[in-house]
Amino acid sequence: MTRGDDQNELVTVDLPAAVAELVAADPARAVRAIRSRDRERELQAWQVELLKLQAHLEKTRQRMIVLFEGRDAAGKGGTIRRVTRYMNEKHYRVVALGKPNDEQRTQWYFQRYISHFPRGGEIVLFDRSWYNRAMVEKVFSFCTDAEYEQFMKGVTGFEKDLVRTGTILVKLYFSVTKEEQARRFERRKTDPLRQWKLSEIDVQAQEHWDDFTEAKYEMLRKTSTNASPWTIVRSESKHKARLNAMKVILNSVDYEGRSRDLDFVPDPEIVVHGAQEQVLMEAERIRLGRFSQ
Repeated sequence: MTRGDDQNELVTVDLPAAVAELVAADPARAVRAIRSRDRERELQAWQVELLKLQAHLEKTRQRMIVLFEGRDAAGKGGTIRRVTRYMNEKHYRVVALGKPNDEQRTQWYFQRYISHFPRGGEIVLFDRSWYNRAMVEKVFSFCTDAEYEQFMKGVTGFEKDLVRTGTILVKLYFSVTKEEQARRFERRKTDPLRQWKLSEIDVQAQEHWDDFTEAKYEMLRKTSTNASPWTIVRSESKHKARLNAMKVILNSVDYEGRSRDLDFVPDPEIVVHGAQEQVLMEAERIRLGRFSQ
């Protein structure tokens, strides 16, 4: 596709008829569609690497857990879909648990998560995890202060035991600005294909922005350890967040057949270690008198 003399005129070259028709009818939409296609193609080399990682885990019978945390509309679900798009369904699961039932409320807090843990050779991706207690439950008072404190004191030991017994644990926190979150919520409201994503919690998320920021800081301060560190993924650009999250996951395993032609170093503007994020947040609070992100 090229531009004609008129900057508003798009000229198609060797495009399929359906694409050419779209270009003629709605040039702006056509450009977005083509860019989206190109971004998806860029991910394919990394999706091939994820298949190699999956095959390696299956061969070595290793277990892997990836946690996807972050504010609502930060891009967790979209990233999970790209990570798993070509994976063998026999050897991975995506777990997104709802509210605990009456029986689960009487159990040890971690018990309902443990029942979904991977067997040898399997990857389990948690779309929100036990860290619900550190974030949503804390902010909306779905747990008591005592339950919150007990969780924050116990989770690092729980994860240390996981890692010590051979589970590969990757903790990703997707970070988005208040303005970008608001824009994505507005799109959910107006797009019929996305309205199902909008929940009551989403509606209140902007009102509780500062509370979530404080909860994020405390979570990083108390639960980002050497054994199980947090990795922050800046997700203003969904595509960059997805690509770099893939790199983080791939870098967590020394798998066979790793490509020599790809650059596995995450973009430092997108990926930040949890300890570094904590320092950045503290500096921001000193400078502004408050957290902003």
